[in-house]
Amino acid sequence: MAVDEDYGLFGPDSVTWRVMGEPVLIVGGLRALLLQALHPQSMWGTAQNSELMDPNAAWSRLERTVQFVRVRTYGTAEEVERVSRRVRKLHSKMTGLNLRTGELFAIDDPENLLWVHLGEVDSYLDVARRAGVPLSAKDADRFVDEQRMAAEVVGLDPAMVPATVAEMKAYYDEMRKKVWACKEARDGLKRLFYPDVPRQLLPLKLAAPGLATLAVATLPRWARRMYGLPGLPTADLAATLTLKGLYHGTRLIPEHFRYSPDARRARRLIREHETAHTFPLAS
Repeated sequence: MAVDEDYGLFGPDSVTWRVMGEPVLIVGGLRALLLQALHPQSMWGTAQNSELMDPNAAWSRLERTVQFVRVRTYGTAEEVERVSRRVRKLHSKMTGLNLRTGELFAIDDPENLLWVHLGEVDSYLDVARRAGVPLSAKDADRFVDEQRMAAEVVGLDPAMVPATVAEMKAYYDEMRKKVWACKEARDGLKRLFYPDVPRQLLPLKLAAPGLATLAVATLPRWARRMYGLPGLPTADLAATLTLKGLYHGTRLIPEHFRYSPDARRARRLIREHETAHTFPLAS
C-alpha cells in the first residue's frame, strides 16, 4: 500500500498552494513589510533585536525570512516543526523597549505576533486577488482560514486568529486606531527604494524603486496616509492595473522558469490531485 506523501501544513487541495507560488506575490511580500512596520512596538522590537537596520547584514536576514516562508508553505511536517521550534525559542528570549513609555515588552507578545501574521495574510491575498489570480470569495476565506496553521507555527493560538476575510477586515478596523508610522518605519520605507544588496544582485537594486512604488500603492489608503503619502482612489486603480499586467505578463514565461522548484512541484501535485478527483479510479 502506498504511503501518503507528507505535504506539511497544506497540500494540493489547499488554496495556499494555488496562491503562494505566483511571482507577482513578491509585491505582496514587500507590502507585508510596510504594513507590519506600522505597529510601533513590533517595529521597535524588530529593529532592536535583528540586523534589519544594518545595511551590511539586512540582505542575509531577508534571505532567512524568505526561507522560513518557503518551509512553512511547502515543507514537510518535520521541517515545519523544526523551524517552528527554532523561531519560538529565538523569540522567547527577546525583549524590546517601547520608545514612548520606556517599558520592556516581549517580542512574542500575541498582539505583535498577530499583527505580523495578518500583515502577510492580508498582503498576499490582496495582491493575488487584484492581480487576477483565480480566487472566488470562498477561496479567499479558505486562504485566511488555512493561514491559521501558519500562525500556530510562530506560537499563536489558531482559535484567536481571524478565519475569514470579514474577520480580518474587522481586525484592521480596530487596530488602525492603535498603529502609526514611527521613525524606524519611515526609515524602512526609504531603504526599500534604495536597498543595499550584494554585488551579484545589482539588478535587484535597479528594480527596487519600481517594485517599492508598486508595493506602496497597494497598501490600504489609511496605511499610505500614515506614511505621509497620498491615499487616492486613482492610486488604487493604477496599482491594480499594474498588478494585472505583471501577473498576465509572467504567465507568458514557461512554467519551468516562472516558478521556483517548490512551486513547480506544488503545481504538479495540484494537477494530479484534480485529475484524480475528476476521473477517480475504480475501486
